[in-house]
Amino acid sequence: MLLLLVAVVLLRPWESLDGSGEDKPRAPASAVVTRVVDGDTIEVWLDGRTEDVRYIGVDTPETVKPGAPVDCFGPQASAFNHRLVEGKRVRLVFDVELRDVYGRLLAYVYLGDRFVSAELVRRGLARTLTIPPDDRFAGRLKRLEIAAARAGRGLWGAC
Repeated sequence: MLLLLVAVVLLRPWESLDGSGEDKPRAPASAVVTRVVDGDTIEVWLDGRTEDVRYIGVDTPETVKPGAPVDCFGPQASAFNHRLVEGKRVRLVFDVELRDVYGRLLAYVYLGDRFVSAELVRRGLARTLTIPPDDRFAGRLKRLEIAAARAGRGLWGAC
């Protein structure tokens, strides 16, 4: 019984993309990127409304955080994200938690077969950020981060 209760709390079946509490499956969703906020956050048009989406598994240097200075290599990470996904159709793949404390959708974002978080880490534009239970690709991203750091790519060679 305790195991069932834990599973229900972790899976949060009452959460939905629209916040209605309806039980909806967390199947991948197709969305159009309407705006790139920074290196790890985008705005998308999804199900007839605008949603903020935070990439799972990565953290890029800050460029738009209120009251904070622009971090080393933040502009480069943001510019790359703009070039890669802005105005394009992407696929959002969800993990365990649907939203963060700011109400943003949490998703692994794909442009075709390209895993955006992996591209950012591989190029040295992001560090890994693992927040369980959303850790499906943590090992893969960590290996890419280690390789980028050893090669001095991106922020690893500049900051």
